[in-house]
Amino acid sequence: MRAQVLHAPQAIESGPLVLEERPLPEPGPGVARVRVHACGCCRTDLHVVEGDLALPVLPIVPGHQVVGIVDALGPGCSRLALGERVGVAWLHHTDGVCEYCRRGEENLCEAARFTGWTADGGYADAVTVPEDFAVRLPDGLDDFEAAPLLCAGVIGYRALRRADVEPGDRVALLGFGASAHLALQVLSYWGCETVVLTRGEQHRQLARDLGASWVGEAAELPPMRCDRAVVFAPAGELVPIALEVVRPGGTVSLAGIHMSPIPSFDYALLWRERTLRSVANMTRRDAEEFMTLAAEANVRAEVATYPLEAAGEALTAIAHDAVRGAAVLAVAERPLRP
Repeated sequence: MRAQVLHAPQAIESGPLVLEERPLPEPGPGVARVRVHACGCCRTDLHVVEGDLALPVLPIVPGHQVVGIVDALGPGCSRLALGERVGVAWLHHTDGVCEYCRRGEENLCEAARFTGWTADGGYADAVTVPEDFAVRLPDGLDDFEAAPLLCAGVIGYRALRRADVEPGDRVALLGFGASAHLALQVLSYWGCETVVLTRGEQHRQLARDLGASWVGEAAELPPMRCDRAVVFAPAGELVPIALEVVRPGGTVSLAGIHMSPIPSFDYALLWRERTLRSVANMTRRDAEEFMTLAAEANVRAEVATYPLEAAGEALTAIAHDAVRGAAVLAVAERPLRP
């Protein structure tokens, strides 16, 4: 099979991904092999490739928004069937026994493995996943629409929940890439008013097209206070702005796995019971809830497609905010040879 492999992190413009031929992975006990049809490209992939995240496993195949067909099952598998369409998301495996897993906080499991970071991901013709961590996908979404929902959508959904968003709230989104443009559609379904602060006219126009009530520059304060805010851009300087945007008693959530340093700010921005929360990973329950919600709410990703060979180009476009919506690799171009 083909795979885009990272051997050592470096700036994406330097071409750190190497397209290689590899043997097909064989699924072990309780593990499924998935023939990849599509794989979303995420800013987290960019952080992996450029070394913003520590890389305990090298070489590694990035990609954690995977849609494909189960084509092999290891011993003991009983949940999935051959030929079933599934998604493979960021959370690859947890130990199931630690204090976090027992509390239902598997996203915080210290023994967790993550697709495309500590386990090989979907920038390849095939990927393996413990069958209990494969995500069943609703009908009505094609492979390219479904792929970005598995991370950009799920993380955006968790970020809205962490921000305590209630139907009818006014919500500010800071940064407007793949995740935020899906979150705005959820907010519309919940009857919320949305304001968007983002750089780049292409992103601002997409926000207008999707129904944002007010759109401005990344550091531009809207004319109204908001109940909640979510910071999607990995820019620490936006955190004080988000706190200034929300009303007393409001909540700000930070959706990224990586962020530049947050500058010091006056306590007055946090005072009067404003809350600041981070978002760490996702749970299987998040994925199940969001995929069901996405089908109900007709959430759709705006997608730019790239061939597997152009994964580096897709990540470069993400680095330069040049993708309107989400970037997705079209992977299934030839049959796999067992």
